[in-house]
Amino acid sequence: MNFSQLKQLAYALYLTNSFGLKLRQTEDPMEKKELRLAYSLAQLNALNITIDVENPEKIPKNGQYLLVSNHRTIIDPPIIEVALKDTNIFGLWVSKKELYNSLFFGLFVRNAGSVLIDREKEQMSNFFADIKKGVKEGNSIFIFPEGTRNKTDIPLTPFKEGARIIALKNRLPILPVYIKDNAAQILKDALADNSQKREITIAIGDMIDYKEKTDLEMIYKKRFDL
Repeated sequence: MNFSQLKQLAYALYLTNSFGLKLRQTEDPMEKKELRLAYSLAQLNALNITIDVENPEKIPKNGQYLLVSNHRTIIDPPIIEVALKDTNIFGLWVSKKELYNSLFFGLFVRNAGSVLIDREKEQMSNFFADIKKGVKEGNSIFIFPEGTRNKTDIPLTPFKEGARIIALKNRLPILPVYIKDNAAQILKDALADNSQKREITIAIGDMIDYKEKTDLEMIYKKRFDL
């Protein structure tokens, strides 16, 4: 690891924890949204990465949705937060237990607005109850239906069934987004040398009805010609 990478990681740690403390001070969703956006922009600016939104007119300004996205890097949530910056949509991120307990991300994740998923538990009833509570309070739900970061050479790994269940149980329209570029490689390059400006494109797809019976992964692939 070179000096530039160490410097970037140290700054990322500082930002993550300082914003985690700020987020702990408020329960207001719109204030949390503003803080999450400020954090996202600060992290991306430090990396010299800009976000281009393809089909921004397909992003609703208000309402509740299940946002589904592909997942390749740790900066995918900031990319999505920036894409939604001109909306009033606040979503609870479905987050793994590892992130809740992480020394790097834990403080931020626990306070930014999230729902814990623990796949080691045999019963998922608590998870779905937390989702239902969050939706009842007026929040959207943001999820990576692949379940974990895709580190393969294929554009998308198989979806877990949970995303479709969340949409159906809570009657949430599904907002599909797709991070088009090789964000993992772009992040790696930016960490090594942030003197060069880089861009990541995120595409917005047409809304999917929660009652749609076709397999969600199949619809998602069709939306983005994958």
